[in-house]
Amino acid sequence: MKTWTTACPDWEDRIVHGQSLVPLAPIFPEQAEDALDVFGNLRMVDADGSPLMADTCRAWVLDLVAALFGAYDEEAGRRLVTNYFLMVSKKNGKSTIAAGIMLTALILNTRPSGEFLILAPTKEAADNAFKPIRDMIDADEDLKARFHVQEYNRIVTDHLNKANLKVVAADSATVTGKKATGVFIDELWEFGKQAKSAKMLLEATGGLTSRPEGFVFYCTTQSDEPPAGVFKAKLDYARNVRDGKITDLRFLPVIYEFPKEMIKRGEHRDLANAHVTNPNWGLSVDQQVIEQKYQEAQAEGEGAIRGFLAKHLNVEIGLDLRSDRWAGAEFWEVQAAPGGLTFEQLIDRSEVVDIGIDGGGLDDLLGFAAAGRDKLTRQWLLWTHAWAHPSVLERRKSEASRFLDFAGNGDLTLVETIGDDVQDVAELVARVEAAGLLDKVGVDPSGIGAILDALAEAGIPEDKIIGISQGWKLNGAIKTTERKLAEGGLVHGGQPMMAWCCGNARVVPAGNAILITKQASGLAKIDPLMAAFNAISLLSLNPQAQSGLDNYLADGFFGLIGSNS
Repeated sequence: MKTWTTACPDWEDRIVHGQSLVPLAPIFPEQAEDALDVFGNLRMVDADGSPLMADTCRAWVLDLVAALFGAYDEEAGRRLVTNYFLMVSKKNGKSTIAAGIMLTALILNTRPSGEFLILAPTKEAADNAFKPIRDMIDADEDLKARFHVQEYNRIVTDHLNKANLKVVAADSATVTGKKATGVFIDELWEFGKQAKSAKMLLEATGGLTSRPEGFVFYCTTQSDEPPAGVFKAKLDYARNVRDGKITDLRFLPVIYEFPKEMIKRGEHRDLANAHVTNPNWGLSVDQQVIEQKYQEAQAEGEGAIRGFLAKHLNVEIGLDLRSDRWAGAEFWEVQAAPGGLTFEQLIDRSEVVDIGIDGGGLDDLLGFAAAGRDKLTRQWLLWTHAWAHPSVLERRKSEASRFLDFAGNGDLTLVETIGDDVQDVAELVARVEAAGLLDKVGVDPSGIGAILDALAEAGIPEDKIIGISQGWKLNGAIKTTERKLAEGGLVHGGQPMMAWCCGNARVVPAGNAILITKQASGLAKIDPLMAAFNAISLLSLNPQAQSGLDNYLADGFFGLIGSNS
């Protein structure tokens, strides 16, 4: 009985010391040896002297090739490991790897009229993936005689058995009904930005259900925005398999990223450590070029630095920080409460709570924020949520995949019926009121009709509902939030949706004040953040504790002191 594992729990030690991240030795060594012979004799035409792949590829590439082709059980006609995930920094030869693996698969294929597919997110990416295949064939007389290359539609056909390899740009129409034996998904991070990518990739890989020898190879760099959609889902799954949290013997992840401790210490910003996520450092990754790009990014500012780190060092972006960013965004991530912060925990810990509400149009989010003052530490606590009608997925297609992610992790509620959102908001406010903690509810005066009605029906006193002036008058709340974050006086639930909203916020100078408006932020949503500013504008007025000594006694705080005195 063959046994193997695809987990690599010691990856952090391996990657720092330049060791292989492929934990899987070839299950069938003879199959791996045959494939390496084919792969190794292909020529890398775009390198000086057009060397053989065997002479120029480093061990990490050959390990991947051996693992993929060495997982094929020839006797049973079945591949035992069918899904492969590679995330590696830019310029580490992904296009060459794709070309070599897929051409090798086509050469070794025995299925008549078999189909192989490279799916790229754009036409340009598809062209980039096809060119190395074309060049590898042109550089070998035997391959030129065996294969017919149709450059105009990026198809390579095998004269021996009519099998073909197609390179296509992402389009649901091009992949529908495919029965591909092998599929290479290039630049998965870009698919994560497209709402319909999950369905399209399902179509592209559906043929494997009747192709037991088939495989899917996902290849990507890190995203230049916070990961979303199918990319986020696949990356999270790959990390869990790698770390041994999920056992999936048919899924092999290879992820070149910094260990968390190196990120915490800021060592990812030191180019002396660039080799950690660049296994081709000094080969296809030129040190001087990278140093020049980093210098240019540092001159542009933090947003450009993060973009550089994402693409060239595979550092995941948590916030999109541009030059016109909101200053508080720089401190947002570090102020997440350890273990998170739920709405119930905020109520339990607070002596007074202010509520902020913003947004709610059909193509908008309805943002809710509860800001409380901790009865023990006096820290400010912040919890947010948002609601949207499913129509927003059509009206804001560019963000649809992200909204679905937020809905999946509980930060966003997609309501089927208009009005359910304001009812949910009213119920949350009523819970704060019932706890005896509610100070005020601050709303945007331009859109309070339905919200006012719902709050009234929930029994919220009218004198506790006030309009919060927007525009420059919100400047004080914005500045207060910045200072509280910077000094560590405000903690929040660490919700991905709010990190995204903070990254979306764009600052517009207005005299001596600054504005953060939906207009300045464009299509990107900031409604929950605006709701937070509404709540904090009220909490900054230092409202009287709505429950004081009784809460302490209820928690047993003074009772504990008394019993020990």
